[in-house]
Amino acid sequence: MAKVLVSDKLSPTAVQIFKDNGVEVDYLPDLGKDKDKLLEVIGQYDGLAIRSATKVTEKILAAATNLKVIGRAGIGVDNVDIPAATAKGIIVMNTPFGNSITTAEHAISLMLALARQIPEADASTRASKWEKNRFMGVEVTNKTLGLIGAGNIGSIVADRALGLKMKVVAYDPFLTPERAIDLGIEKVELDDLLARADFITLHTPLIDATRNILNAEAFKKMKDGVRVINCARGGLIDEAALKDALESGKVAGAALDVFLEEPAKENPLFNMPNVICTPHLGASTTEAQENVALQVAEQISAYLNTGEVINALNFPSISAEEAPKLTPFVKLAEMLGSFAGQLTETAIKGIRIEFEGDVAELNTKPMVAAALNGVLKPLLGDVNMVSAPVLAKDRGIAVETVNREQHGAYDNYIRLTVITERQERGVAGTVFSGGNPRIIQVKGINLEAELTPNMLYITNEDKPGFIGRLGTLLGTLDINIANFNLGRLEQGKDAIALLSIDSVLSDGQLDEIAALEGVVQAKSLRFNV
Repeated sequence: MAKVLVSDKLSPTAVQIFKDNGVEVDYLPDLGKDKDKLLEVIGQYDGLAIRSATKVTEKILAAATNLKVIGRAGIGVDNVDIPAATAKGIIVMNTPFGNSITTAEHAISLMLALARQIPEADASTRASKWEKNRFMGVEVTNKTLGLIGAGNIGSIVADRALGLKMKVVAYDPFLTPERAIDLGIEKVELDDLLARADFITLHTPLIDATRNILNAEAFKKMKDGVRVINCARGGLIDEAALKDALESGKVAGAALDVFLEEPAKENPLFNMPNVICTPHLGASTTEAQENVALQVAEQISAYLNTGEVINALNFPSISAEEAPKLTPFVKLAEMLGSFAGQLTETAIKGIRIEFEGDVAELNTKPMVAAALNGVLKPLLGDVNMVSAPVLAKDRGIAVETVNREQHGAYDNYIRLTVITERQERGVAGTVFSGGNPRIIQVKGINLEAELTPNMLYITNEDKPGFIGRLGTLLGTLDINIANFNLGRLEQGKDAIALLSIDSVLSDGQLDEIAALEGVVQAKSLRFNV
């Protein structure tokens, strides 16, 4: 019988789920705070169920000689050393969708509290001031809510706002028009949203593309008297710029559940009279905590009893028998997805993944998950191989797979095509001897290239002198070329250059390359190889 340790406080119902599934469970909710005691006993257990108090360090993992799975009741896994767990073959799971409704409701609650100045009015009344004329609020009915991010939580916020008779506009580069129609909202560009919204709420991950998405320039584009809500991630808003906008009156108020530095104890925004602050309460409801506890118990039990992997952060669902042959193709699929995802800048309508040759006879589900993970990670940030298919479905992305026998020159190959509002972009690859993945075609142009950590992708006009100009410029910019791969449709037509380089390109360097005569597009690509 498998044995699980619950080292943080979990619902009694979750403990019962383990027992009902034939899993022996030790419920020791304070053990996670005692590192020495945890280190002493962890070797007895096949599974570990935690919240945030237990710190699963490399030292703990080294002593976990029988541990097969760690389940985190919640989203964040900062308290788990995932690379060390992966090196030991320990599955790390979380419960990414258990608190979506709770977070969405908190955003709506903050919006309404902001509209009616409820916290300040409460404090004033308790101080026996009775300042009825001071707290003149605004209605949300018929107002425009600007939604930055229309994924799982954002779509729930949109639904609740529509119920309040608000008009909802959304900026999300990867929201398809069809999905927007299904949600009953209007898809717009960011500048349009900033100009039209009476309230703005953020529901997007914190990645390079979204960091400080509301900065000084963004505040200038907003309507006077706009109100801003953030229950997503600290760092999405430039806090200094927000303070300036509040002081000038450009922003009438802000409600913040997250901050750049947490725990937030000395934030200048705390002193602003028109700001509501809460201590990262987005997931803090009885129901949400119960949901994630039950989910993690079900997930750990399923893995220990049947090998089923749900919401894994560090491993696809591959059996021990499949692993040797399947693993290099999973790696190839993720790289193809990452290649396409880094080149995609508009809403994705569909993704088609074609398997040809012997690979089509394998279990392709892990490869599909890996490919989707590769496509979505550059766009969404917080994605893993298991959550990627769910996120794709939530965003209305149609995923098609095609399996067929070998027809071309390669024994095995995978082709991934991203379908956007503007175009279809395909990239194909294969696995050579030794398990090394290779790109063999991009946008219908044949070329063979190994993917390396830092790469430069260029589409250009096939004209004499271009390669020389490019090489000279890269030398001038002190960029060393490790490998130079070329392909073209035909003489004088579209061509591609895919270069392995020894350093990360700066924005300035990339701008100079993009301005070079003959360059149609230049992108800096990065791969985890």
